[in-house]
Amino acid sequence: MNEWTERSVNFANQRNYLDELYKVYPIVPNERRDLSKSTITSLQKAFDRDNDELVKKLLTLDVFPLKDSYVAYMKRDGEAIGRNPETVNRIAGTLHQMGFEDMIDRCSQPKETNRQIGPMFKTWIDKNVIGASIYRTGKEFIESSGNAIYSNSDAEMKKFCAEYFGYNREKGIDFIARFNDIYVVGESKFLTDFGGHQNAQFADALSTIKSEFISVDGKKVIPIAILDGILYIKGKNKMHKYLIDHPEEIIISSLILREFLYSL
Repeated sequence: MNEWTERSVNFANQRNYLDELYKVYPIVPNERRDLSKSTITSLQKAFDRDNDELVKKLLTLDVFPLKDSYVAYMKRDGEAIGRNPETVNRIAGTLHQMGFEDMIDRCSQPKETNRQIGPMFKTWIDKNVIGASIYRTGKEFIESSGNAIYSNSDAEMKKFCAEYFGYNREKGIDFIARFNDIYVVGESKFLTDFGGHQNAQFADALSTIKSEFISVDGKKVIPIAILDGILYIKGKNKMHKYLIDHPEEIIISSLILREFLYSL
């Protein structure tokens, strides 16, 4: 395990990791989605009279009230509703068993908190928690001297990395800095659980580490993954095993980032 990864693991297991992490990712419960009275009225009519119309109206909402593998297909091909009456009636039958009030309640569920997470790391960096000058344009950053951070949109930061570091992935970059004449680039993730989407997020961040970066005016470029969450829980899981098996890769908690940068 890399030294800085190990420090991240120790922080997560020996200190108030979650309390401190809340400063980086201040997740708050989302308000429930608001359905207008006219929408509820039209849903009630369809619920009472017309299965096809019920499914059609529900597909226009942000949240479909039922987890069903066939829903996504119909959402992308509205004509499939008329061609597949048995599938529509099966789904509508489950909705009727659920009851109208429960169906509306599920349609009003708040957005998943995971969707809030994306910009939080950059917002935290912009509070000057690292203690280095922050530049908003790539030109100012590259021409500056001393320790510095470049903060801009995902698209602009990716463009900067492509122009100066030879970065050629489609994914954006969340962190670009220069400390002691060494450039550091990284992608940030808050991994909240084990499973499909989170495993994909983990793999995505690792791809950034494995990307090739060219040096700038002889200055070294170090790729890192700024990851937080369940990967630091010790145990027999694939993420933690990866940390142990890849000491050559710098996978680090945002809470250790400042210490790492000033150690360069």
